[in-house]
This record gives sequence, C-alpha cells and structure tokens, in this order.
Amino acid sequence: MVLLWVSVVAVSALAAPDPGAGGQRRGAARVWPAAPNVVLVVSDSFDGRLTFYPGSQVVKLPFINFMKAHGTSFLNAYTNSPICCPSRAAMWSGLFTHLTESWNNFKGLDPNYTTWMDIMEKHGYRSQKFGKLDYTSGHHSISNRVEAWTRDVAFLLRQEGRPMVNLIPKKTKVRVMERDWKNTDRAVNWLRKEASNYTQPFVLYLGLNLPHPYPSPSSGENFGSSTFHTSPYWLKKVSYDAIKIPKWSPLSEMHPIDYYSSYTKNCTGKFTEKEIKNIRAFYYAMCAETDAMLGEIILALRQLGLLQKTIVIYTSDHGELAMEHRQFYKMSMYEASAHVPLLMMGPGIKANLQVPNVVSLVDIYPTMLDLSSDPDELTNIATQFPEVTYSLDRKLRSIINYPKVSASVHRYNKEQFIKWKQSVGQNYSNVIANLRWHQDWLQEPRKYESAIDRWLKTPANPKKI
Repeated sequence: MVLLWVSVVAVSALAAPDPGAGGQRRGAARVWPAAPNVVLVVSDSFDGRLTFYPGSQVVKLPFINFMKAHGTSFLNAYTNSPICCPSRAAMWSGLFTHLTESWNNFKGLDPNYTTWMDIMEKHGYRSQKFGKLDYTSGHHSISNRVEAWTRDVAFLLRQEGRPMVNLIPKKTKVRVMERDWKNTDRAVNWLRKEASNYTQPFVLYLGLNLPHPYPSPSSGENFGSSTFHTSPYWLKKVSYDAIKIPKWSPLSEMHPIDYYSSYTKNCTGKFTEKEIKNIRAFYYAMCAETDAMLGEIILALRQLGLLQKTIVIYTSDHGELAMEHRQFYKMSMYEASAHVPLLMMGPGIKANLQVPNVVSLVDIYPTMLDLSSDPDELTNIATQFPEVTYSLDRKLRSIINYPKVSASVHRYNKEQFIKWKQSVGQNYSNVIANLRWHQDWLQEPRKYESAIDRWLKTPANPKKI
C-alpha cells in the first residue's frame, strides 16, 4: 500500500510543471511544490484487529481512533511474512518474500537495494529515519540463528522459556519502553527543528519496537523467556472484562506445524485462565503505549501546522498471537499473527472510511479466505473443499516454483549452519549445549548431535518437498 501511494506521488511529481529551483537540494530531481509530506510509523507485533470492532473495545487507542475518524482504515491488511526482517524487506522493497529471499531475521535486502524512500529522495523529498528498521538484517542471537537453520533436523527442542508478565510497581510510570520513547522524541525534534523549515516536502520514518514482548532476564529462573512488560498506567487503559480467552485445540489434534510452534515456544504446559488473560492484558497495555507514541507524532504535526499538508501512515510488520493457538509471538498465518493495522490520513484521503479490500504491506493482495464462521480458526476447511484447494494450489504454483523456493530455504539453512559449526571448531558441542534449548539438550546431547549429523549427511530432494 505504501508503494502504491509512492508511485502516485512519483507520477504526480514527474507530470507536474517545472516549479523552479528555489529550495531544491543539489543533485535532486525537482518536485511539485504541492506534493504532501509523508510520515510512516511502523510498530512491531501490533494485532491489526485492534483497530476495528470488536477488538477495538478491549483497549483505549485514542490516536488510532483519531486516524480512523480523519482518514481511511484498511480492515483486511496483512503482512507478507509474519517475521520481522522478511516482512520489512518486503515492505521496503515492494517484492514478495520469494523474490527477496529473506527467510528469517538474519537475511534481508542487500544494503544497497533501492527502497521506496530512495525513490522519493530522487524526486526531491528530504528524508529521515529513526528507530527500528530491520529490513537488511535483524539483530538476534547465535541461538536464534542456529534454531532457524536446523528446523529440518529430526528433533523437537524448547527454544523459549515460558512466557511471563512483569508489572512495574510505579503507578505513574508512562515511559516504559524508554528506547522507543527516545526515538519518538528524536523524530518530534526533527519535525520541529528541521522539517518545519523545509521548502521541499519531507518523508519521515519512525520504527518502534513495541508492542513486541521484551527479552527476559539473561539468567535465573526465567532465562530464555519473553516478558509482557508494562505499568499500571497503561494497564488501566485495558478493559479486562472484554479480554477473550482463546479456544485451543487439544495437543493431540494440533496440526504438526502448530504443535512444533507451541512446543518450541514452551507453551505445551498447563496455563490457568488468569495467566492467559494477564498475558493478553499486558500485551494490550503495550499496544496502548505504542498508540501514545504515534500520538506524539500527530500532535507535533498539528502544533507545527503540518498536519493538513502531511500524509500519515501507521502499520506494523506483523501481529502477535498473545496465547491464541497456544502460542505467543508470530510466525504463523493465523489472524492474530498475520493481520496488521493499516491506517492513512492526510490530503486527498477520505475521512472516516473503512476499506474491506484485502491488501498487504507490498500492495493490494487478493485472497479467497473467509474464517467468519470459525473465528478461532480451529477448522481446516481445505479438507472439505478439495477442488478449491487444488485450484488454489495450482494458482500458487503458477506464481511461484514452490519446490525450488523450498529447496533454496533448506539449502540456505544447512549452508549457514555448516559455516557456523566450522567457525566454532572443536567447541561445537559445548557451544550448542548452551543455547536456549539447553534444558532438553543437556539431558541427551548425543541423541541430538546424532540427529544433526544425519541431517547434514542427507541430500536435499526438491521433488520430495
């Protein structure tokens, strides 16, 4: 959707009469003086369903509501890949994941790749970026990398500690995610001190880490877990009674992919309803803090007299399961994980408009799915409509050579693991025994080492995939 808008701006700039050289940056293309400014705010892990009913009833999001009232909201916006780096690589490049070949958080775009912001700069826009980018590479640990590369190995290991919540005791604590607030302040200061003085239009990008769960303490009982972390100030924004306890399929009836995800995320144990509700409440509170940061940008634009001249876009790289399907994080195409917010307001954009069309972070994205009779997504309708499934599968394979792409992923995982294994040399066993899956690994290390050895010796067979 962003790229679709950028293309419109680019065409307008090229088709417009020569505005003269006044205020033009040296070496940049001239741009139409009436071209609007652009502000793009991208958060992490924000469930898009919270931007419309009924999800919008569970937490107060005043600035998202402001954007809905003064602009257009897309009810069916989806990520192109429910993982940080692949999603952002698709959004910044305008290419689908099978073209970017960004499979995980360590493989993104080439740093020299021409992005939509580069194109806008060529058409005379002044640009600035603050905060989380992650479209060339993420910043995850060696443990994350090894886990990603070895998904084909015939073993099942917990990669996370049990998800947990943590409440800051100070009731008036507003700035919980200090790094995000610092980047928001930097963006606001740039608007006030620099952008407001430009004679050219500008494009500003702000990347937020919230409402992504926090990393857990590096040692102790909760080592390896992820923490939903907030303060009473934000928790008061959540309507606790409106929080839905998601239904779960029995472990024995789970799809193998779901069971793998639940197990590796350490979610196959027993959870009380209170635990589940708290995790979800804390997540919603973190969304409320995210909304406040978006608000700081909107308020600054209004105070500077720029709001009527600026297109503001808010979206996220993916959603957050928050214990739906017995999981947290993302990494699936379920609604909570794949559905993202997409709101736009500004000159030329209709106010209070809700668009039901299915779109994605790359562009408008058609789909045939409708899960209204199954809101918890527990029924596999593919088995009920084999003709439709076959037709859609043929259409998919006409767009993408699935066996070739899948084989490329498997080959990449194995090559990267071998390079890492060679880099640690004789310390291989000791290093791998101390990754996040150490709880299971240390019980039977030889069993898991043998599984890795068998995997490394097995040639890839694209026809079998």
